[in-house]
Amino acid sequence: MQHLRATIIYVVLMTLVVVASNFLVQFTVIGSVFGIQLSDLLTWGAFIYPAAFLVTDLTNRQFGPQIARRVVFAGFVVGVALSFYTSLPRIAMASGTAYLVGQLLDISVFNRLRRQSWWHAPLAGSLFGSMLDTVLFFSLSFAPAFAFLGSNDDFAIGSAPILGVFATEAPRWISWAIGDFTVKLIVGLVMLLPYGALMSVVKPMPAVKTA
Repeated sequence: MQHLRATIIYVVLMTLVVVASNFLVQFTVIGSVFGIQLSDLLTWGAFIYPAAFLVTDLTNRQFGPQIARRVVFAGFVVGVALSFYTSLPRIAMASGTAYLVGQLLDISVFNRLRRQSWWHAPLAGSLFGSMLDTVLFFSLSFAPAFAFLGSNDDFAIGSAPILGVFATEAPRWISWAIGDFTVKLIVGLVMLLPYGALMSVVKPMPAVKTA
């Protein structure tokens, strides 16, 4: 019963993160810092999504990769289904694909490093998972090559200085991807704090399988 209750909690948390990030990725951060226009760089979804890696890593730590994959798949099904009602279909499909591939990579990397120093596994897992997730999500969501998934966003594919500061121009979604990954790295580092704080609470179950 405790096992089932904990799994349900992880699934609910994962679903909330996926739906919230899918919705907020449609909104750019308005404002400027040192003359840099943040709308050319960031969406609000970048600040929420890294929490998915925290949920996955805690599940993996407590129950092992098999249960972690189940939570990821459950979050994928429920989260993507709800996302079709809170975001554009193309965004939902891109998010689902990027989420699934990125989270599964995170589980694999975490599992390989779980016996090293406590921070190696969650940091490396979120790093590689975030990198792949960012590439897949922004390419599928905004690159004209994937227009068959849905109409192009004229603002996203419009040219602007890279990161809003360089002379070289590129479609805005390129800068969004760079900004998104940068934020994920920073938030991923911050997420080590709650992960470390919860280690004494979320302990590996005796029968945890690491394959």
